[in-house]
Amino acid sequence: MHFKVIGCHALRRELYACAARSPHLVDVIMLPQGLHEQPDILRQEVQREVDALPMAQRRSRQELCDGAVESDRPFDAILLGYALCSNGTANLKAGSSPLVIPRAHDCISLLLGSRKRYQDYFDRHPGTYWYSSGWIETCLMPGKERYEQTLAYYARLYGEDNAQYLMDLQSDWYQAYHRAAYVDWGFPNREREQAFTRKCAADLGWEYDELQGDAGLLQRLVDGEWPEDEFLILQPGQISEADPAGAGILKTKSDATSPGLAGE
Repeated sequence: MHFKVIGCHALRRELYACAARSPHLVDVIMLPQGLHEQPDILRQEVQREVDALPMAQRRSRQELCDGAVESDRPFDAILLGYALCSNGTANLKAGSSPLVIPRAHDCISLLLGSRKRYQDYFDRHPGTYWYSSGWIETCLMPGKERYEQTLAYYARLYGEDNAQYLMDLQSDWYQAYHRAAYVDWGFPNREREQAFTRKCAADLGWEYDELQGDAGLLQRLVDGEWPEDEFLILQPGQISEADPAGAGILKTKSDATSPGLAGE
C-alpha cells in the first residue's frame, strides 16, 4: 500500500525509523513543532495536507501509463503522526482517502507505545515533564538554558527589571512539575540527551527518570495494523471529534456523512 504520513517535527526521528521498517510505501510530511499551542492553526495545516492530492491524481492517465512509478500511486490512506494534541486533530475531515489517527491524548503515548502505559505513569507521577530526541532538538526545554535565553529576550524587549518580574510570574508554572522523564528510543545521540535531561532536572530541582521508548503504536500505524481501540479510521467524508468520555481521544462525529470508498 501507499501511505502518506503527516507528522509533527518533534516526532521526526521516531516516524522516519518506523517508516523505514514498514513493508509499505510511506511518504512522510513533517509540520513544525509547536502547532499544538495553536490548535486552530494545527487543524488548518493538517487539513491542508490531508486534502493535498498525490502526484498521480494530478497527472493524465496517459502520463501515468508512460512513466508511472510506485511513488506516483494514489494514497491508500492518510496517517497522522499526531494524537488529539489540544484538540488540534478534532474536526478534521477525511478527503478522498481514509484518514487514520491514533486514539491518544498527546505525543507521549506515541513515544511510550500506548496510552495505557502513559496513563499508568501519569497516575503515579502527575508532575512529569517529558524529554525526547525530537523535543530536545526542536524547542527550548525547561532548564538553565531556557531560563537564561528567555530572561535575555524579555530584557531586550522590556528592560531588566521588567524581565525579572516576568520570569517570577512564570515560576508557578515550573512549580507544577517535579520530575523530568527522558524517553529513550536508542538513537545514537541518546547519551548526550540523557545527560542534558539530567542537567535540566538538577537545575530545576526536579527528579530524573528514564523510560524505554516503545515503537509499537507508531509502527502499527505505518504498517497498516489499526485495531479499533488504538486508531480512529475516518472513511472519506467523515469528520473527527474529541470524545469527552474517552480521556482525550477521538471518535467519529455522529452527524458526519460518509459516502464510502470506491467500489463499496
